[in-house]
Amino acid sequence: MSNSPTMSLRALPFLYRVGIALLVVTLLGGYVVSGFYLRVHYDNRDETPGLSMNDIIGAYHGVQTPSPLIEALESGHPDTIEEYERASLLTWLRSDRVSQDYDNLDLGDEAPSEIIAMSCLDCHTRGATEEGTYAEVPLEYWDDIQKLAVSKDIKPAGPNIIATSQHAHAPMMAVVLIVLGMLGSMTRFSKGFIGVVVSIAAAGLLVDMASWWITREIAAFAYAIVVGGMLYAAGTMLVGFLVILDCILPAGKADPSS
Repeated sequence: MSNSPTMSLRALPFLYRVGIALLVVTLLGGYVVSGFYLRVHYDNRDETPGLSMNDIIGAYHGVQTPSPLIEALESGHPDTIEEYERASLLTWLRSDRVSQDYDNLDLGDEAPSEIIAMSCLDCHTRGATEEGTYAEVPLEYWDDIQKLAVSKDIKPAGPNIIATSQHAHAPMMAVVLIVLGMLGSMTRFSKGFIGVVVSIAAAGLLVDMASWWITREIAAFAYAIVVGGMLYAAGTMLVGFLVILDCILPAGKADPSS
């Protein structure tokens, strides 16, 4: 008994198939643009250029990252600095006047800029080439130091914002996958394969959407957001591509698969 679909895309008039192909191309193009938008939307939340997991964790859970300079000083680096100077720098970095007091003339030799110049610039300059130096972490100018001096406290989006966003995205993304899955079942390609891809993409969407809420309590679930979203996107793109291919290929080029 044949298990071919009762209707196939190849059986449709040519212009009808062209129309479906163009609509799916537009749909997939919209998803590509959405990917760029998400990158821009989440990028730099941790005040570091480039999209990172810290940006995503910060959006859903929040991230508190201590100043790299505080971490270095508390770990004993550099070991040549006087302890009163270390204490002075730590007091400065933990204050709410980090930028104002960096080169405060009233502080004299205890100004952070003076201490850093005397204790750090032998190793932390762009031109440092000797072994044990850190040219990749320059501390010559305030613009260099500012990136390392400020602790970061990324606040997550509120539950109302997440609910509003999910209210808009979850139904639309599910309907898109349903439509593409139905069109995919009408192609000449293996319906078993299409079913596996659609199922994986659907599971990815469920994991993605559920993890928006779980990540608020458990930061590690931010990785589930990424993995789930990638599975959904990959499955959607693959099924969409197969639908487009089936629409533009001549009807007699391939036999339907079971």
